[in-house]
Amino acid sequence: MAWNEPGNNDKDPWKNKGGKNQGPPDLDELLNDLGKKVTGIFGGKTTKGGSGKSFSSIGLSILLTVAAVVYAFSGFYTIKEAEKGIVLRFGEYAGTVDPGINWKWTFIDRIIPVDMQSTREMPSSGFMLTQDENVVNVEMQIQYRVVNARNYVFSVTNAEDSLNQSLDSALRYVIGHSDMDDILTSGRESIRQSVWQELEKIIEPYNMGLMIVDVNFKDARPPNEVKDAFDDAISAQEDEVRFLREAEAYARGIEPRARGRVKRMEQEALAYKSQIVLDAQGEVARFEKILPEYQAAPKVTRERLYIATMEKVYGNTSKVMVDVDGGNNMMYLPLDKIIQQQSNSNTRAKTSYAPVIEPNINTSPSSSSDRSDRFSNGRN
Repeated sequence: MAWNEPGNNDKDPWKNKGGKNQGPPDLDELLNDLGKKVTGIFGGKTTKGGSGKSFSSIGLSILLTVAAVVYAFSGFYTIKEAEKGIVLRFGEYAGTVDPGINWKWTFIDRIIPVDMQSTREMPSSGFMLTQDENVVNVEMQIQYRVVNARNYVFSVTNAEDSLNQSLDSALRYVIGHSDMDDILTSGRESIRQSVWQELEKIIEPYNMGLMIVDVNFKDARPPNEVKDAFDDAISAQEDEVRFLREAEAYARGIEPRARGRVKRMEQEALAYKSQIVLDAQGEVARFEKILPEYQAAPKVTRERLYIATMEKVYGNTSKVMVDVDGGNNMMYLPLDKIIQQQSNSNTRAKTSYAPVIEPNINTSPSSSSDRSDRFSNGRN
């Protein structure tokens, strides 16, 4: 016999009396049973009919107090020094909290901490087509940080993913408008600046709350199939730049020296000019002083001028003239001392000993007056 058939009350799982009520148990009875058990734990009393108090007043107060204390302590949280907290109340933005210990409504508020001071990095790389239809592999990295926590969380779905896509777009746009030689050699700094400007232009309308700190151009290289040829071309360009720099350095070194020599020659020319003019003026002044003396005593003046001139002329030669009167005479001349003095004047030291004997045979001796006339005739 089945349990739900009439007369089978022992096997009724719902324990219905008399077999008349075949439905599930009453909800009120279940609650009363639960109340009795809890009341027994906290020392409460129940009536025989089961309709008494579910909780005693003391037990209920203690339970509510403990629940309130636990709820209050569960609301405390800490925001780190480098962060700011975004408060969401029932999923809606309710404000921003500063670093430190704060309190929230548990199960009502939600806190999203945002790092505001750390500098983050984001790389980007890939094979890209240049303006001159070449393929180049470019690697670039940006550094950024959060400046507005609310915009960073709510302006876009994922700020970092949006920034990554913007970086790829800006990088491919700049590479697509550049030649491969500029990318690999001299145009790297210009490309870096262009990518920075283009990236800021792209993210500005979205108000992501991010600030680009720096853009680093890490590497740019051609595909491996043509790498050797490009390496040779780059080496040649580097040699060209090096030679130009060396030529410029040589020109900068030669030009000042040439200008110095020109200046020195100009100064020497001016000094020579001044010397010649002064010498001429001195000769004129000396002549003007001698002229009155010559007019007063012409013969004496001529003799004095002749002797001074001969002394000046023969003072720079190694020849010695000896005027010996009266037959064969032998005279020792200190030519070694004379030559030594001349050598010292020319910054050379020479020593020579050579006695000189000059015979002078006069068959017809002449007087001093004849010699004076002979010298006078020679001058004239």
